Amino acid sequence: MLNIDEIQKILPHRPPFLLIDRIEELVPGKHATGRKCVSMNEPFFQGHFPGKAVMPGVIILEALAQTGAMCMLTVEGNEGKIVYFGGMDKVKFKRQVVPGDVLTLDVEITKSKGSFGVGTAVAYVEGQVAVEAILTFAIGKEL
Repeated sequence: MLNIDEIQKILPHRPPFLLIDRIEELVPGKHATGRKCVSMNEPFFQGHFPGKAVMPGVIILEALAQTGAMCMLTVEGNEGKIVYFGGMDKVKFKRQVVPGDVLTLDVEITKSKGSFGVGTAVAYVEGQVAVEAILTFAIGKEL
């Protein structure tokens, strides 16, 4: 398990755009499971939506991407690099995510060749699928 301090040693993201609180499982280059505790204090809730706070789907996708980035940046030789979105396919939003929810972020790398890859990503709340997608990525040069 990796805590927030250990995550920040690997990911270049910082608050308010660091969207994972903990990594619970990690197999470098293959699989990662992260956790995001959704709080009403998140800055996006000020405008999404006043009177009915709902976590934006694109923010959930970014949390999944950051979880996948943790998986790839822990592969030997990728330390200090950055992972970029290459695309999103088969995205499905199945459940709203609201303050008080705890997101479980699960990413399985299904293809990886050189600096490009694909991962299957699913975000859950209490065992229910909230978002699922196929994410493509590219690993860039060191920061």
